[in-house]
Amino acid sequence: MGGLLMSRTKVISLEEAAGLIPSGAVASIISSSGLGCPDAILRAIGERHKATAEPKKLTTLHPIAAGDMYGIDGIDHLAQPGLLRRVIAGSYPSGPSSLPSPKIWHMIYENQVEAYNLPSGVIFQMHREAAAGCPGVLTKAGLDTCVDPRRSGGRMNSITTEDIVHVVEFDGAEWLYFPVIPVDVSIIRGTTADELGNISMEHEGSYLGVLDQALAAHNNGGLVIGQVQRLASTGSIPPQQVRVPSVLVDYVVLAPDQMQTTQTVYDPAISGELRRPLSSFSPVEWGPEKVIARRAAMELCPGEVVSLGFGISALVPRILIEEGVYDGVTWVIEQGAVGGTPLTGFQFGCAMNPQAIVPSSDQFIFFQGGGTSRGLLSFLQVDQYGNVNVSRLSALRHITAGIGGFIDITARTRNLVFSSFYTAGGLKLALEGEEIHIVNEGRTRKFVSEVEDVTLSGRRALQQGQNVLYVTERCVLSLKREGLIVIEIAPGIDLERDILTQADFRPHVSPDLRLMDRRLFRPEPIGLTLTH
Repeated sequence: MGGLLMSRTKVISLEEAAGLIPSGAVASIISSSGLGCPDAILRAIGERHKATAEPKKLTTLHPIAAGDMYGIDGIDHLAQPGLLRRVIAGSYPSGPSSLPSPKIWHMIYENQVEAYNLPSGVIFQMHREAAAGCPGVLTKAGLDTCVDPRRSGGRMNSITTEDIVHVVEFDGAEWLYFPVIPVDVSIIRGTTADELGNISMEHEGSYLGVLDQALAAHNNGGLVIGQVQRLASTGSIPPQQVRVPSVLVDYVVLAPDQMQTTQTVYDPAISGELRRPLSSFSPVEWGPEKVIARRAAMELCPGEVVSLGFGISALVPRILIEEGVYDGVTWVIEQGAVGGTPLTGFQFGCAMNPQAIVPSSDQFIFFQGGGTSRGLLSFLQVDQYGNVNVSRLSALRHITAGIGGFIDITARTRNLVFSSFYTAGGLKLALEGEEIHIVNEGRTRKFVSEVEDVTLSGRRALQQGQNVLYVTERCVLSLKREGLIVIEIAPGIDLERDILTQADFRPHVSPDLRLMDRRLFRPEPIGLTLTH
């Protein structure tokens, strides 16, 4: 099936591309939410299956995400009984509660498809190792977490029984071993293809792992199909702009109306083609989320390289803009942006005004090796051992995206700050006179005896000497050997009533308990200086 005998890449229709996918194939699909998603091809595959019941029993690999957060594009086109046999992804669609649950979540929870959730960086490494003819990935990223087979091994439902992750001893140490998965078809996306099939990505917000995925299929004798927006004449793409050379590409499909990312047709600032003025960023809306983001920002030190996760933490770059210390740190996100201002909401993964955009697979090596000095992330649950769950809540099928790059980021980053509200579900807060008051307490506790999924191991964090902080609207907690310790309390909050009895366990209280900075609780800028 490979392209070794082809002198030119063939431009084919969407229907022809869908017809090339054989039943039982392993298909690697590029995407990070709506960013880089070859949605037109995936839709065509879904339509083919509806009409002909072919292809059947596909295994799909999605290193970062399986489609946009709404479940409108991406894997939901393939979420049909009989079409999918197995899905292995870093993240899954996770729209807001106001929207219907993505179809893929229904299939997972109803045991209609085998499903695994693995770290995004590791999945990219699996592609590289497969392309090089190596047996698999040996890593400590994920030890004692939900991908460790001594916990759930990344399995997401009861029909998923095969162990695809193993614990091994090597050179006197314990490692996780992820065997490679040979790839039959890679479906990738770019901006432009020339007549030979060289693909460039000048309008993309990230290169993701497009080259790694193409190599994995090509070197396995498989097919590489590229979706692009436009076709150019041979030689018109400057060689340094070619991200996937024609020798790796078998077929090209044109999709002139492909979106740049979720709800964005095209913004040249996302792809680094122009710089957007800082004055064009609107201030973060005043409210409890801003209080939490401000407190997280107070942990930053000047000159740090900081990895950023989805959720409240994604507001911190805009806090720095408001406070006039925008250049104090350099942000890095898993999709590949270095510097600039990461976007929030369902455009997260893109950055405005980046200094550089590197392949995601390289960015993950940076993370796993401890290249960042601090990570700002969020949480769904925290337990008495300091374990963090961001990957799964059975009661919230439609908003739990999964691991993504969380495990890669937290594997060796020395300083970790997790931000969220203390409770959820009906929580109503009032900010008055430099204080915060609880009007209605949340129905769901986020500080629980035992988390549903261990995405960060508190035990391993302590073993590695990582500094772990949990920032909420009413208190700040720190992870120590004796457990979680309340080290700060918000003005207006009662320690016993609002903190200690609102957890399923009783956190320790620091003998040096102090008040959170009152400036956090008023709307005007706080005069933030990065001198922590």
